[in-house]
Parts: sequence; C-alpha cells; structure tokens
Amino acid sequence: MNTGITPRNGSTTIRRAVARDARRLTRLVRGSRAYEGQYSAMVADYRVGPDYIETHRVFVAVAADEHDNRVLGFYSLVLVPPELDLLFVADGAQGRGIGRLLVAHMKSEARAAGLDRVRVVSHPPAEGFYRSVGAVHTGTVSASPPAVVWDRPELEFRIPPDVARAPGEVLQRRRSR
Repeated sequence: MNTGITPRNGSTTIRRAVARDARRLTRLVRGSRAYEGQYSAMVADYRVGPDYIETHRVFVAVAADEHDNRVLGFYSLVLVPPELDLLFVADGAQGRGIGRLLVAHMKSEARAAGLDRVRVVSHPPAEGFYRSVGAVHTGTVSASPPAVVWDRPELEFRIPPDVARAPGEVLQRRRSR
C-alpha cells in the first residue's frame, strides 16, 4: 500500500521497509533529538535489523521526488499482541505531517489485519502527539532499569471497522497549501 501526501516541500510516499533499510532506520532511531539527555541510554545501542524488518510490519515514509529518496520516518506494527512498537520521524522532517501520515497508515494496516486496538507505550515527550492523533491514555508502564529509568505512558488506538473504503483501497491525503 502506498500513501501519498503533499507536505510543505513535496510529496511523501509510504512503502514497506526492506532489509537494506535497516541501517538507515537504526541511524534515525539513534540520532533522534527526542532521545537526547536523560533518554539517550534507551536508544544508544538500539538496532533495527533486517530480521526485525522481515518479522514485523515496518513501513517507511520517503521523499517521493526524483532526486531525493531519503527516509523521513518509519513505524513498526506488531500484530501479536497488537502494538505500535516504533514510530520515528527524522528531526528535519518534523512538523510537516509525516507522523500523522504514518499513524493514519498504521491504522489502515491494523484495520486490514483485523485488529480493533493497537497499544502504544510512549516515549514520555511523545504522549501529546499520540493523543493528538487519536490515542487514548490507558495507564502507565513502570520503569525497567537499566535502559528505561522513567515511567512511560501507555496509550491505545481504537481501530473501528471502515465500511466507507473498499479493502485494499489506497489511503491518500493531500495537504492544502
């Protein structure tokens, strides 16, 4: 499933991740400014490997212009138990609707897989974003040292059936200028 939008500076496409994306996704996670300072230990040794990409539903948002095929963000949907395991947007691409596009795509994938809910254990600073795109707070996950030394918000996306769209129909959104 490809999804296209027109962000402020061009078009973005979402495609299924492939093994050769692993290094770029790992760099995106480790380089995220959202994990600087007190949060850095959580991603310092984090690796998105080819095996992870093959096991889970990992999708990347890429700049769809003919001269630039850079990864703008990605997410990973685990089906059993249903969880949004990872969602990252490149620092330079934040504020352009990429995160919202990824969440909309994830909801569509979850719906297509027959899921009615998707759990998210959020990075504390990202809770507001998740709430803004429809997740509801369901609890708190306690710290689990040494890597995670802070409590994290637990949220949930409720995935209603979509009777308006035919199965397999491409989700598209255009941003007004």
